[in-house]
Amino acid sequence: MLSNLMSWQITLPIALAAAVIGYLLGSIPFGLILTRAAGLGDVRSIGSGNIGATNVLRTGNRKLAAATLLLDALKASAAAWIVGYFLGEEAAIIAGFSAFIGHLFPVWIGFKGGKGVATYIGTLLGVAPIMVVLFAAVWLAVAVTTRYSSLSALVAMLATPVALWILGNEKVAAVMAIMTLISYWKHRANISRLMGGTESKIGAKG
Repeated sequence: MLSNLMSWQITLPIALAAAVIGYLLGSIPFGLILTRAAGLGDVRSIGSGNIGATNVLRTGNRKLAAATLLLDALKASAAAWIVGYFLGEEAAIIAGFSAFIGHLFPVWIGFKGGKGVATYIGTLLGVAPIMVVLFAAVWLAVAVTTRYSSLSALVAMLATPVALWILGNEKVAAVMAIMTLISYWKHRANISRLMGGTESKIGAKG
């Protein structure tokens, strides 16, 4: 299994091309674009200040939040699919990872982006689509049990690379593990609130 992990065959120029394409696609701030287009102003001025779907939902527009979630996921999937079609499977993994990084640190808006859950799912859809089912199942199980959206995402992101590794997809498992660690860092405020018992639950007001 470790030999498979170390057997990357991609050349540096192709890897760099995949990274650039993925990053630029991931950097598209759909949450900001959609809220401005809808006349709701700058989503970064409310709530957590993030550009992701959770903060867009704080505008009160559920359809806009759903559209943001979908587009933030699909930009990572598109990066993996497009790059994978032309440059191969390993390039697709790099493109998906880079789209995730682009969403967290978008060049267009001062490198201040979202927390990456949607683009994490989108990357999975692009490089290991069956794992989206596992992610969703774990998220739903934790959400129903605890009613914490953040905890549900954190547990699902922890389970995903473990399952990928068990199933023998070591390359994707390693990349998703790195993405999990980065997203945990982006969720550090949520983790602090969860530990302190002050994190908002699903459906809570205020």
